[in-house]
Amino acid sequence: MSSRNQQLFERAQRYIPGGVNSPVRAFRSVGGTPRFFASGSGARVVDVDGKSYVDYVGSWGPLILGHAHPEVVAAVRAAALQGLSFGAPTAGEVEMAELLCEMLPTLEMVRLVSSGTEATMSAIRLARGFSGRDLLIKFEGCYHGHSDSLLVKAGSGMLTFGNPSSGGVPTDLARHTLVLDYNDCAGLAAAFAEHGPQIAAVIVEPVAGNMNLIAPQPAFLQAMRDLCTAHGAVLIFDEVMTGFRVGVRGAQGLYGITPDLTTLGKVIGGGMPVGAFGGRREIMAMIAPLGPVYQAGTLSGNPVAVAAGLATLQLLRGAGFYESLAQRSRQLTDGLVAAADKHRVPFCAQAIGGMFGMYFRSQCPQSYAEVMDCDKDAFNRFFHAMLDAGHYFAPSAFEAGFVSAAHSEDVIASTIAAAEAVFNAW
Repeated sequence: MSSRNQQLFERAQRYIPGGVNSPVRAFRSVGGTPRFFASGSGARVVDVDGKSYVDYVGSWGPLILGHAHPEVVAAVRAAALQGLSFGAPTAGEVEMAELLCEMLPTLEMVRLVSSGTEATMSAIRLARGFSGRDLLIKFEGCYHGHSDSLLVKAGSGMLTFGNPSSGGVPTDLARHTLVLDYNDCAGLAAAFAEHGPQIAAVIVEPVAGNMNLIAPQPAFLQAMRDLCTAHGAVLIFDEVMTGFRVGVRGAQGLYGITPDLTTLGKVIGGGMPVGAFGGRREIMAMIAPLGPVYQAGTLSGNPVAVAAGLATLQLLRGAGFYESLAQRSRQLTDGLVAAADKHRVPFCAQAIGGMFGMYFRSQCPQSYAEVMDCDKDAFNRFFHAMLDAGHYFAPSAFEAGFVSAAHSEDVIASTIAAAEAVFNAW
């Protein structure tokens, strides 16, 4: 008899492309049947067959407090009882904007939206409108949502313009995007030397999390800041993933770099759909209705989603929260590395705040090319063995993982023990 997961996936494929509403959920990278989850509590999720898993995906980052945190659920319930949506201003939106600007001092003004994709798309339009230029620089392996300007891969040479990485993206539009190597200061300097007067903006994940976890080299972000300042380009930090995940002031606080614009999502919604973009007042004043750059959204600042985000952000401000979160993440990565070393499995891992990366190679990668050098087949075997043992990691070798405040030392120890058994069996 097929499992409930299999039955649901077969039904889903008849009505939903690929059976999923976001591609990585389909398990195409690792093979097998995706798990359909029915509930979550703390560090665990339960699938429709009743099997429990320790969850290291956390809805791809938002659930920094764990699943169904009682204070967040109570805030959502209270807001929903007052109405699900108004399409008009609410006090909660003002409170959210004030809190975001207080927690991230680089935000002088902020606009709420409904997703990270919407935030980055809008920030790029704003940067182009503010600068009066068209050219965008992004970095190979960084993902900033699925808007057309960003679904672009590197051309055939270091300073060639990008090519579409998705069907439906016009080649002419892709030519306005220059794709460089992450952590390559020399390549960035060369791009500005050749194209400086045309560059509207540089957008970057200050800690890359969409080609697995890649840490920035010390000089990389500073070179970006210096070059943007020198050439009048707008520096956009895409902190949709890292914002309030790697530290109380995001990656910009961690590395001491001041971007012109910041995009946020995930954690600021506490599991509900919220995004935001903000930054320097003179740039944000270009957004309608103050300025000529148009952006709008019926559900922007949705009261129920804002309530979840406000409750989450307030809880993150507790003393020692991020120190404890980082310690749990390091416990996981150190334990996994030790287990692999014990059984001579080529493996490494690293953690930054509440994010982590694990790689089946001898050293942690620093670029997209080095990520692609990892042993994908070994990851797939590890993924399925850990899934069978009740530990749920991202179903792709090219995605970062997430630890929440609900992952206790005992929970993480159980994951390390399971991994050691898997490595021992190799």
